[in-house]
Amino acid sequence: MTDPRRVQEGTLLWTPTAEFAASSNLAAYQAWLARDLGLRFDDYAALWRWSVHDLEGFWTSIIDFYDLPLRGQWDRVLSSHEMPGARWFVGGELNYAEAMFRRASPDRPALAFQSERMPLRFVSWAELEAEVAAVASGLRRLGIARGDRVVAVVPNMPEAVVALLACASIGAIWASCSPEFGTRSLIDRFGQISPKVLIAVDGYAYGGKAFDRRSVIEEIRGELPSLEHTVLVPYLDRTAAPGPDEITWSELMAGPAEPLSFEPVPFDHPLWVLYSSGTTGLPKALVHGHGGVVLEHAKVVGLHCDVREGDRMFWYTTTGWMMWNLLLGALLVGGTPVLYDGSPGHPDLDMLWNLAEGAGISLLGSSAAFLGASMKAGIRPGEAHDVSRLRAIGSTGSPLAPEVFGWVYEAIKPDVWLVSLSGGTDVCSAFVGGVPTLPVHAGELQAASLGAKVEAFDVDGHAVIGQTGELVLTEPLPSMPVGFWNDPDGARYRESYFELYPGVWRHGDWIRFTERGSAVIEGRSDSTLNRQGIRFGTSELYGVVEGMPEIADSLVIGLELPGGGYWMPLFVVPAPGVAVDEELRARIRSTIRSSLSARHVPDDIVAVPAVPRTLTGKKMEVPVKRLLLGRPLAEVAAPGAVADPGALEWFVSFARGRQTPTA
Repeated sequence: MTDPRRVQEGTLLWTPTAEFAASSNLAAYQAWLARDLGLRFDDYAALWRWSVHDLEGFWTSIIDFYDLPLRGQWDRVLSSHEMPGARWFVGGELNYAEAMFRRASPDRPALAFQSERMPLRFVSWAELEAEVAAVASGLRRLGIARGDRVVAVVPNMPEAVVALLACASIGAIWASCSPEFGTRSLIDRFGQISPKVLIAVDGYAYGGKAFDRRSVIEEIRGELPSLEHTVLVPYLDRTAAPGPDEITWSELMAGPAEPLSFEPVPFDHPLWVLYSSGTTGLPKALVHGHGGVVLEHAKVVGLHCDVREGDRMFWYTTTGWMMWNLLLGALLVGGTPVLYDGSPGHPDLDMLWNLAEGAGISLLGSSAAFLGASMKAGIRPGEAHDVSRLRAIGSTGSPLAPEVFGWVYEAIKPDVWLVSLSGGTDVCSAFVGGVPTLPVHAGELQAASLGAKVEAFDVDGHAVIGQTGELVLTEPLPSMPVGFWNDPDGARYRESYFELYPGVWRHGDWIRFTERGSAVIEGRSDSTLNRQGIRFGTSELYGVVEGMPEIADSLVIGLELPGGGYWMPLFVVPAPGVAVDEELRARIRSTIRSSLSARHVPDDIVAVPAVPRTLTGKKMEVPVKRLLLGRPLAEVAAPGAVADPGALEWFVSFARGRQTPTA
């Protein structure tokens, strides 16, 4: 057995057997290409090259292979290759909910669900269809129609899936956050899209504790003037009565229900709004279209995660992370999403492995942080649990350290396939990740995804192999946002992704491709924070911290660390006469937690004399991050670009004198 501590980046850990590769969806897809289209490829690299050079042929093949319900008339698959501006299947019509029900079967459950308070249960396709039809009818009675917005503060539970599918079926637009989000976070997100209906739970459970959220829901209702109806989902207290101007979930479903039907909508009609933050202003409200999501999720879940008909797919996620949306993609390809609400470490770190055994999970996905924590805790799932049905382990959210790769093969299963993914909320998918016909090397993602022209650009905008560069997409992807909400001329959209390299999507990650075609993600290249896979902007934190009278200024940095860890220090400039003592630090943490979420709470709070800013007044987040990573000052900031050079010098001294955590 390999000692995980001795595993280095690039160590070969797994090679698919001939039987494993031949039984994969990817092999079936390649056989179909050869049989029906006369397209034959010697290896995955050749298949990928075709997929990115013939985008029209590739994406049409995904529609045909998975029998996706795209209708209508279109002259071209892709209007142009220009980014932004590329449009797919103009004239085509498709409905996300219809595509999800395409593979409904009485022979397997539609969903599985477990929570800290509820035992494992399964939801049949008949039950799901009846509930979606009832909720869709209820929403119509509330006046919801195509294009209206419905927002939800709900845990990862069947009611969330039902509500999303009901919205999609009538062409309404969905947005969700998990219930631990703070008041300001919820208002900043939902307030942008002027929702008509709010669906919310009374509270949630996490780590063995109950958290009542009725006061938070009442507060955000008062801040959403467009809101016409609130639907209460009793979750902590199943007998909870609705408040004034509320109806319960059961009342929403109680009226006469029409048979489930699907509103045909244009390919790029808004399906949902996801939120991903930049470094300034409100969180970006990313609008994704029905068609792009259906195509992309069928491809990634079916071909790159190899979820087969009858498989059960799990990913530890909340409704506020894009992995929840991606997890539901299992329905597109005949799989069963397994939902879980609660802490992955309660009552202990064996919890998810118990679920894997009890639910018969085929693909168990989580974060690099969870797998690293399991390794450090000495958990050995392969010895304590029946993992015979577990075919794959998924990881995303942050880079997975080589030694954790080694632990997976030593402590879980030597023949398991480790699927490490990297993508983003921005496209609600993965750019690079798993390929069931390729080997797994420690610390590496197997290859770029089909149809995704991913490259590493150097400072001059040239593609490089074997050296770190900016992760870019040089061709359109169907699941790129159709736009940002309230960005009519597309200015914020262009600024977010296309400013550095005009016509090329710059994602904000450092990536290095090996000669084998595998990839290593080396952290964020911008200052967006990334906590447990949830990305959020620094401006959210600043608005809360600097709203405290004791704080004059602040700077927050997120650092990806060796071993899969993440360190997020908050630097604060106290108001005159204020000492940054433990009492103030505790109040800062409490304020952040109540206003935003627990994920926003920094690991350390450090007093500083001044925050370094550019001559135009922008906080120098990226230069400070690079200093803390050990870069010399001359490489991180040009002379004369700093309004107060002494402020940056303080961080030079701090970086020299303080040992940055390593895990």
